[in-house]
Amino acid sequence: MPTPIPQRSWLAALAIYLRAPVITMLFLGFSAGLPFLLVFSTLSAWLRSDGVEVAAIGFFAWIGMLYSIKFFWAPIVDRLALPILTRTFGQRRGWMLLAQGMIVAGLIGLAGLSPVGNLGWVAAFALLVAFGSATQDIAIDAYRIESADDDMQAAMASTYIIGYRAGLLAAGAGALYVASAASWNVAYLTMAALVGIGVLTVLIRPEPKRASLSVQLIHEPKVRAFIRASRGKPKALRRLGAWAIGAIVCPFTDFFRRYGVKALGILVFIAVFRISDLAMASMANPLYIDLGFSLATIANVTNIFGIAMSITGGILGGLLVARYGIGPLLIFGAAAATLTNLLFALLAVAGQQLPMLVMAIIGDNLANGLASAVFIAFLSSLTSRAYTATQYALFSSLMTLPGKFLSGFGGLVVTAQGYATFFVVATLLGLPAIALAIWISRDKQLVPTPVIKTSE
Repeated sequence: MPTPIPQRSWLAALAIYLRAPVITMLFLGFSAGLPFLLVFSTLSAWLRSDGVEVAAIGFFAWIGMLYSIKFFWAPIVDRLALPILTRTFGQRRGWMLLAQGMIVAGLIGLAGLSPVGNLGWVAAFALLVAFGSATQDIAIDAYRIESADDDMQAAMASTYIIGYRAGLLAAGAGALYVASAASWNVAYLTMAALVGIGVLTVLIRPEPKRASLSVQLIHEPKVRAFIRASRGKPKALRRLGAWAIGAIVCPFTDFFRRYGVKALGILVFIAVFRISDLAMASMANPLYIDLGFSLATIANVTNIFGIAMSITGGILGGLLVARYGIGPLLIFGAAAATLTNLLFALLAVAGQQLPMLVMAIIGDNLANGLASAVFIAFLSSLTSRAYTATQYALFSSLMTLPGKFLSGFGGLVVTAQGYATFFVVATLLGLPAIALAIWISRDKQLVPTPVIKTSE
């Protein structure tokens, strides 16, 4: 019988939240969450309030595709040194500052416009904000993974979620309040000023320790083989080829080299882990409205209970991972995120029952907050420190794409079978994630048990 591995005490697990890298993610999470709504629902509200046609507003949803394809330019963020910025601040902080500069420029550009008659410029500046935001996400994810060991990643993910939710509140309710009190132009200028929170955080906190880009490249066998094979070729071409192999090819071959045939199972697990809750998300608000709940009630319940429970779930997930490890929590998180969809099926059957709505919102957000913190920690443990930005961007994109794609068919299922059947189907979609979580949690290579001192 194997000897049980010592666990952290609850006090030691809680103390993780007082460490500087964990607190840092609270402010970087705010910086990541702030731009998101400013090119989505908040921008849509501004456009509609200024009289822009609904058909035209709908096309602005395509801006969100940038967040799902960020892995295409992640190798550049991972490996390309920026003039002046990288030398002064480091690879991760330099890219974060550049991305934050793009966000500020885009928001100031939007603040100087009147949407009617300037939709082209609105789209251009919104794309700049979204591109800067997605680039910042790549750099922040890499910074988080490189800043601490695996046993702190869940706690860092939970504070990141808290900060991210705060950023969403500022860009959502906060921007609406400023717009109603002053104007939309002032609201977007205020949001541009709030980007300064992320800028100050980057300036204050140190760059994570990592080997220089040239050292990383020269230690890559594929890069060395290319350099030997390309002798006699132009020097600039050899450098470009070595960089491309190190930045684009090696991150993917490294993942498959480390995990072998298991890599395919891991990628399938990543793709299905959130498929259940993402697939049902598109039909949640239509369900509330069709049941007869007022917009004010929906907003109050989803904001008060939803955000509070999401934050609570994130903190709980980080705390439990610190005490018990990732493996058991992967199973629990997958099961909770999947089975809580049945609460919406019950709500659809119960009808306009406020207590049932509150219960569904609490259960769904608590489960997803916990599952997200645990899953981010798991993805971080899979990522090689040599290719953090590229590999994590691939994982996070794969995590959301299948669910977002399936969510587009939600309306067809509801029309044909009704809301209750739809949410039951969404629950069934999550069963493969639970089965794969059980398989992964039993493999010590995939979720190694951390060595923890009982005296901590």
